[in-house]
Order: sequence, then C-alpha cells, then structure tokens
Amino acid sequence: MRKTLVLTGASRGIGKALALELAKAGYDLVLNARREAPLKAVAEEVRALGAKAEWVAGSAGKAEVAEALVAKALELGNFAGFIHNAGVLHPGPFLFELAESLFLEVLEANLIAGYQLARFAYPHLLQRGEGLAVYLGSGAAETNLPGIGAYAVAKAAEEHLAKQLAAEAPEVTCFVYRPGVVETDMQKAAREAQGGGAPVLQRVFRGYREEGRLLTPEEAARALVRLLPRARAFHGKIATWRDA
Repeated sequence: MRKTLVLTGASRGIGKALALELAKAGYDLVLNARREAPLKAVAEEVRALGAKAEWVAGSAGKAEVAEALVAKALELGNFAGFIHNAGVLHPGPFLFELAESLFLEVLEANLIAGYQLARFAYPHLLQRGEGLAVYLGSGAAETNLPGIGAYAVAKAAEEHLAKQLAAEAPEVTCFVYRPGVVETDMQKAAREAQGGGAPVLQRVFRGYREEGRLLTPEEAARALVRLLPRARAFHGKIATWRDA
C-alpha cells in the first residue's frame, strides 16, 4: 500500500529533488513551500511520475498551514509522516547585525515549522502506532561560523527538537538527516553574502565549490530515500548522506 508523506521546502533544491525521488519510490505527497507557482509545478511533475500530489503554499511555521498539510495528507490516505526540509539562511550579517524580522524568519522556517508539523501530525501517527518524522539538519548546528549565526542557532534547536520527539514518542521513528554540502540557492547566497561575516563566509563557501565538494540536490535526495527502509536504525540519531 502506498504511503503519504508531507514534505516541506518542496519547490526547489533538495526539496524538489526529494519530491521526485519519493514519488519514484512509491510515496504519495503533500507538498509545501512559501511560493505557490513553483510548488504547483513540482506537484505536476510528481503526478507525472504516477504519484498522488497535493500542495499547500505558505510557511509551515504558521499553525494553519501545518494543520492544512496534515489534513490533506489524511485525505489522501495512509498518512505515514513528514520530512521537514524547509529552511531559510539569511547569510552575511553578524548575529547582532541581523534585523529582528530576518532572525525570526530563520527560526520560523527551520525550528517553529518543525514544531508545528509535529504538533499536528503526531496525534495521528501515535493513533496509528507508527510513523516517520525526518528533520533536515546541518553541520552548522555544531559550528560558530560568522555570518550564519541565526541559521546555526535554528538548526541546533531543530536537531534537539527531533531528538526530544524521539524520546517522548518512540513509536514514531524520528531522526535528523544531514545532507552534506549541497549546491543550492543557499550555497549561492552564502558565496555572495554581504555583512560583517561575509569575508569568512565567502572564503568557506567558495572553497567548497573550488574543491569540488558540492553534492547535487539529487544526490542528497537519493541518499535520504535509500535510508528510509531502515529509518528505525537512526531513531533519535543523526544520519548523513554517507550512511546511504
């Protein structure tokens, strides 16, 4: 029987690649991103692969959006969980230079959305007695690289959120997936960053490209999809693309 997953950040980058790989692997999807037009386009690509696809545009950090995502997944049937891929970086400024609105946007996209998804999904998954919750993490959670302070704070909290959920509701398989250094719009933004942390960011992120260390979104997505059949082995832990 096909399973239905909610996937955030699905309109581009790793999220779009994940949507297509999950469809190929036999999952039906409820897709989310903030921009409607590219989200609808990805939904059509998913349907062309033979999977069912619905979508809800908006920030999953808003309760009404997260609730609508879960509701649509329940309508599709066999709701099995979610993959929280959405994220915002806002690279460049030192943490104390970053505007409050941008700091809160980073927290909402990465951390608050992860909480809202769990808040609305977990009651249904626990009723089933099983489920899946995957949070895309980052090595930034363990570093203090100037210029991405808000993102690092948000990712550290998001990874802790996943581990907390794993401890509180062991019936639902919950883990963090770190996709590695992937060529995305975030990478480009960091390479072109402005602000107090920009010199360091530009050197580090341009170095990734010059050294040939960047994975494609497709490589990162395929690795996660390959991990899903043995997801239970990573419950409460951090998995990386290398584990696939």
